[in-house]
Amino acid sequence: MKNKQIISVLLCIALALSLFCSCGKKEKAEKYTDLSWYINFSWFNTDWGNNIVSKAITRKTKCNISFITPTGNPNEKLDSMIASDSLPDLITLGWWEPEISEMINDKKVYALDKLADEYDTYFYNVVNEQVVKWHSRPNGHLYGYPNSACSPSDYEKYDNLASNEAFLVRKDIYEAIGSPDMTTPEGFVKAVEKAAKMFPTIDGNEMIPVGCTEFNDIGCDSFDNYLLDFLAVPYVDKKGNAIDRLKNKDYITWLKAFRKLGGEGLLKDEIFVESRTQKSEKINNGQYFCMIYQYTDLSDQEKNLYKNNPDSIYIAVDGPKNLSGDDYTLPGTSVNGWTVTMISKKCQNPKAAIKLLTYLLSEEGQKMTWLGTQGEMWDYNKDGVPEIKDDVRKLLYTDRKKYNSIYGGDSCYWMMQNDAMASQWIKDDPDNPVTQLKKWSYPYTTYVGQYTIVFDTSTDVGKIKNKAEKKWGDVLPLLLLSKSDREFDKIYNNYMKERYQMGYERVLSALTSVSYTHLTLPTNSLV
Repeated sequence: MKNKQIISVLLCIALALSLFCSCGKKEKAEKYTDLSWYINFSWFNTDWGNNIVSKAITRKTKCNISFITPTGNPNEKLDSMIASDSLPDLITLGWWEPEISEMINDKKVYALDKLADEYDTYFYNVVNEQVVKWHSRPNGHLYGYPNSACSPSDYEKYDNLASNEAFLVRKDIYEAIGSPDMTTPEGFVKAVEKAAKMFPTIDGNEMIPVGCTEFNDIGCDSFDNYLLDFLAVPYVDKKGNAIDRLKNKDYITWLKAFRKLGGEGLLKDEIFVESRTQKSEKINNGQYFCMIYQYTDLSDQEKNLYKNNPDSIYIAVDGPKNLSGDDYTLPGTSVNGWTVTMISKKCQNPKAAIKLLTYLLSEEGQKMTWLGTQGEMWDYNKDGVPEIKDDVRKLLYTDRKKYNSIYGGDSCYWMMQNDAMASQWIKDDPDNPVTQLKKWSYPYTTYVGQYTIVFDTSTDVGKIKNKAEKKWGDVLPLLLLSKSDREFDKIYNNYMKERYQMGYERVLSALTSVSYTHLTLPTNSLV
C-alpha cells in the first residue's frame, strides 16, 4: 500500500514536470520578435497586426512588424537616420536611390547572402538567380532584394506580364468630346482644349485637363521617362551605342505641345507641386481629364469611381505617338523591380529578419500576401485554380480601404511582391475595372531591363549622371511653363550645353560599355 502511494506521488510529480516542461516549450515557441521596418514613401499608411493577412504572417514567422514612414521629404528622413546611425531593422526604398550605395559602402547593412548562409539557406530556393546576379555588388554579395522584379526568363515563362505605363482618359469626358485621336501633338492639344471648354468643372470639382506623376528633384516620369517610352525612343543606336534620349526630335516636339497647353493655362500650377497623396485624392474624385500614368497607382481609386459611377472611370486609349506613328515600346517590369529591401546592422535579430524575407519571398508567402488565408479568403475551384471568395472579392472591388483593414491581401503588403509568380493566380478579371488598363498594354510591353543601369554615386560617372538629373529636375518645369517656343529652345539648349560640359558623354560611354549591346544580364547593375 505504501509502495503504491509512493508510486502515485512520483507519477504526479512526473506529470507536473511534464506539464511544466511543455508549458516552457510552448512559451519558448510563442516568443515573438519585434522588427521595425522603414518604408521610404510618405504615402504608405498601412498598419500591421489588425487585419487577417498580417496576423497570419505574424503567427507563421513569429515576427511583429512596426512600420516607420516619413512625414515629409522621404530622403531627408532616411538621410537623417543614416547620419545618426539610427537605422531601423529593415529598410525599403526605390532601387534607384543613392542611399543604397551609401549604406553599403558605409557597412550599415548586412549582406543577405551571408545571413542566409548562417541562418536560412532556404533563402536560395525562393530567390531568382538572375535577379540575384543583377543586384549583387562587384564583391559578389547581395545587400538588398527587390520586389516586382522580372527577369528575361520570367517573360519566357509567363504571358500576362504587363507594362505599368498607360495613357489614361476619363471615360465620360473622352466620349463626350467625340473620342478623338490623341496620338498626334495637334490632335492631343485640340482634345485637351475641347475637354477644358466643355467641362470646366466635373462632379462639383475643378476639372484639371492634364494630370501627371509627382514632380521630384530629377524630373517627372509622365513628361520624361513615360513620354519617351510612348514615343518609342530607343536606348541604343544600330551600332549598340547608348543614345541620349532627351535629344530626340519627336520628344522635343511633344514637350512643345505640352508647353502650348501650359501657355493657355491648361497645365494647372498645382500639378507641379502636388504630392502623390494629393494626386491620388484628385484621381479619386475623377478630376483629371488625361494623363500618362502608372495604372497600379490608381487601382484603388478606379474601383471607387466605378462603384459611384461606371462612366467616370479612367480607361486606357492610344495616346502620344512619335511622328512616324510607331507602336509604343512600354517597359514591362524589369529585373530592377521597384523597391529594394535591406536589413540594417542595427537589427538586433538578423536571423528573424532574413527568415521573414525568406517566407515572404516563398510561394506560400506570396499566396498569403496576394490571396490571403486559404479557406477564409480564397480556395481552389474545381479546376485547381485559386479563386477569391465572392464576399472578399466584392469588398476588394468596392471599398479598398475597408478591405485592407479587414483582410490585407491583394498585395497590401507589397514590399516583397513577386509579380511574375503572382501572375499564375491573379488572372484578368472582367469585373475588375483595372483589367482594361492592364490588358491595353499587352501588345506594347517590352523587356528593356538590360538598359536600366545604375551607377554608384560615389564614382565620377555616377556623380555626373546624378548632377545632370538634378539639373533636369529644375529645367523640366521651366520648359513646360515657358512663354514661347523661342524661350523653350533657349532653356533647352542651355541645359543640354551644361549637360555635356558636366561630362555627360562619359555617362553615355559607360552605359555603352556595361551591357547595352547585350540582351543577357550583366554581372551587376550597380557599377
